[in-house]
Amino acid sequence: MAKEKILIVEDEEKIARVISLELNYEGYETATAKNGREGLDMLQAHRWGLVLLDIMLPELNGIEVLRRMRSSGDLTPVILLTARDSLPDKVSGLDQGANDYITKPFKIEELLARIRAILRTHRQINQMKQQELLTIGDLTVNEKSREVNRNGKQIELTPREFDLLVFLMKHPNQVLTREQMLSSVWGFDYVGDTNVVDVYIRYLRQKVEKGAETSLIHTVRGVGYMMKE
Repeated sequence: MAKEKILIVEDEEKIARVISLELNYEGYETATAKNGREGLDMLQAHRWGLVLLDIMLPELNGIEVLRRMRSSGDLTPVILLTARDSLPDKVSGLDQGANDYITKPFKIEELLARIRAILRTHRQINQMKQQELLTIGDLTVNEKSREVNRNGKQIELTPREFDLLVFLMKHPNQVLTREQMLSSVWGFDYVGDTNVVDVYIRYLRQKVEKGAETSLIHTVRGVGYMMKE
């Protein structure tokens, strides 16, 4: 299992060094930023498992770093390092999307316990999200929220188009006949021309493959269609 990477944004060198040594000893990989601007640059340049973010930082304070993180869509877990008497900062930090805070001076055992708890929760959330997602290439479909994205761009589908796409994605690399698609997507009691499948495949292609470099929906002449990279 890969080491979890933790970014420490802390201007007090002694504190940053102690935290880094303890985290390294526990098996985490760490890096340190000495001010808010450097921390923000490192956040944008690399992926992190968690951020320890001091509030009182030079150049950009921790609350502003956190605000910019969340407004850019960065959901990396954040634990704020706060002064004992800074209740407004704690409240502001939680409002901006901090996952937790710990008050200085703190015991390293407490910090480690909080880190473990947040990483465990974050992993569980990610696993749940992955279970909800159907993915082929750069196309993802969330069955619960009915969101469809290709290469980061959201695609709007009608309910029937969505159901057809989900059926195709649940049977990747498998040739599906028009009859199979009709019975599963339109229902066993559907009475009508199988050409309706071709019409909806055309609608799907216009939306899902527009501007894409590769095709995902393939025609198998004389049989039906197949979804594959």
